[in-house]
Amino acid sequence: MSYDVAIVGGGPGGYVAAIRAAQLGLKTLLVEKDAALGGTCLHRGCIPTKTWLHDSDFFHKVMHSEKFAVKLSAPPQLDVATLLKRKNDVIKRMSMGLDGLMKKNRVEMRRGWGKLAPGGKLLVDDQPVEARNIVLATGSGVALLPGLSVDRQRVFTSDEILELDRVPNSMIILGAGAVGMEFASIYHRLGSQVQVVELLDRALPMEDAEVSAEIAKIYAKQGIAVHTSTRMQKVEVQPEGVRVLVQAPEGERWLEAEILLSAAGRKPLLDGIGLEEAGVAREGRFIKVDGFMRTNVPGVYAIGDIVPTAQLAHVASAEGIVAVEHIAGHQTHPLNYDKIPSATYCHPEVASVGLSEARAQERGYEVKVGKFPWAALGKAQILGETDGFIKVVADARYGELLGVHIIGPHATDLIHEACVALSCEATVEELFRTVHAHPTLAEGVMEAAHGVFDNPIHFVPPPPRKKAGV
Repeated sequence: MSYDVAIVGGGPGGYVAAIRAAQLGLKTLLVEKDAALGGTCLHRGCIPTKTWLHDSDFFHKVMHSEKFAVKLSAPPQLDVATLLKRKNDVIKRMSMGLDGLMKKNRVEMRRGWGKLAPGGKLLVDDQPVEARNIVLATGSGVALLPGLSVDRQRVFTSDEILELDRVPNSMIILGAGAVGMEFASIYHRLGSQVQVVELLDRALPMEDAEVSAEIAKIYAKQGIAVHTSTRMQKVEVQPEGVRVLVQAPEGERWLEAEILLSAAGRKPLLDGIGLEEAGVAREGRFIKVDGFMRTNVPGVYAIGDIVPTAQLAHVASAEGIVAVEHIAGHQTHPLNYDKIPSATYCHPEVASVGLSEARAQERGYEVKVGKFPWAALGKAQILGETDGFIKVVADARYGELLGVHIIGPHATDLIHEACVALSCEATVEELFRTVHAHPTLAEGVMEAAHGVFDNPIHFVPPPPRKKAGV
């Protein structure tokens, strides 16, 4: 049988591309090596971790229920077995849903190992498959730091930790990116003493610098130690726990904990998929593509974590749609990566879209910033979640909206108002003149937009920041 497009990899990039291809009338094959669709996102990433983040937050609220006028007759107990079961149940339901979507959209499935052959041909378990176009969507895996080996007893990555059947008394996390900071939130709220070690000079280093400083301050207040500008030198695994020798700005010292979690990034899964045989060009560790996700080999596309763009599930999905729309001859456009939202589901949540203040300055903008603290907002007071702020970055000359950065309650949901505003090329004035319902968290975005023009309604901003050397 001949296919218009064969997609290798059934994660959020691959299965979304398959559905869109079928919608466009393309005869579509989806190749997946694992028993179930969904990839890392569904089975070892986005969905299980966010389930645990929700459950850990719920447990935290119950533990502090008196704050919300609820007195419990007995101390609440955490049922770790149910925690694991609920996570697995969510994964199972969503996986079955994906199977149903493939059937309803008439996407043909084939289990096996997909790889390229010379001439841009496709093999599945070494059997040739005739496909006029191929989309590679093989995803990424955890990257281990040199000298570390996973034993599932004392040393874990984000894959293995999801099957841990106990809450450790203490934990050291290597890496203060999104994964590390989310697991720090989970286990701190479940009762672990958590320390985070980060090589770079700030936590969440991809976010705006003020947001990074704020999350470190909030974590310290919660009791989570974040050691930045700190390098892991070596790890000693002992019967009772782990010892980590770190090089910190103040010198070498040992950190000790019951377990160690490595959250030091991800690597593209490219081994054994025939890139060299087919002559596919690389860009560093990744596959080189153009704006329509085409590789240098005609008819071969690549999307998601294997190309040099943000390793995010929603980015992979959007790239998959662009790729198959281009294959189908459907009108489509390359993604504007400046307008891709970033979301970290720690407590408090962090989300952003557009340019940070520093990046906007690097691009030559005369920058004006508006900030609004959650503590000044009625809905945040009602929720009892007043840490953090909303920050709007704008062009001072024309009022162009350049970026929005949120740290605080429901940031990962609120950011999409800013996404729409940026996509529609809205000005800051259009944002603050949009009437927002009261009392809501979304009012904070409006107030921060007001702040760009120094006129927030429910907050008196501090004096303008002095420029360096003034």
